Amino acid sequence: MVYKLLLLTIIIVSNLLAVDELKDIKTFQADFIQTVSNQSNKTISYEGKVFIKNNDRVLWKYIKPIEKNVFLLNDIVVIDEPELEQVIYTQLKEELNILSILQESKKISKNKYESFFYNRKYEILLNNKEIKQVSYKDELDNTIIIEFTNVVQNEEIPTDFFRFIPPDNYDIIKK
Repeated sequence: MVYKLLLLTIIIVSNLLAVDELKDIKTFQADFIQTVSNQSNKTISYEGKVFIKNNDRVLWKYIKPIEKNVFLLNDIVVIDEPELEQVIYTQLKEELNILSILQESKKISKNKYESFFYNRKYEILLNNKEIKQVSYKDELDNTIIIEFTNVVQNEEIPTDFFRFIPPDNYDIIKK
């Protein structure tokens, strides 16, 4: 469940770089708060930083409540869990055509877009051509809201920043 949530979130936010108003963006960095609420109004929040380069390299650095780093490199997902001393490698089963997904997104109002991905609706809020929020419901009907602050666009991020080499003491899991 958490793995699917992370993967969907990573993919949809990295895909936003193709939205018409954001086509000139080559890199995106921001602090984020990701809130997950269930139907019983129980909520958990995650905080961290996200880095995206050229729509094919993504790093989500979760800081709170636990440390976790999630890398998306083309069709490879790497989940680094320092507290568990493990890394999980997985390959996406099918290639995602990011541009076609977002070319079909609809502008609902001045700063609001709607996109459908894996039969799920995503709402995207922009402010001054910056991504400010993404929200959607997952397969368990949880509401996920990701808010971005301290947004920096088009500042160089070295490609090596997205490389992860696990320490020798890590367990390596391949799915």
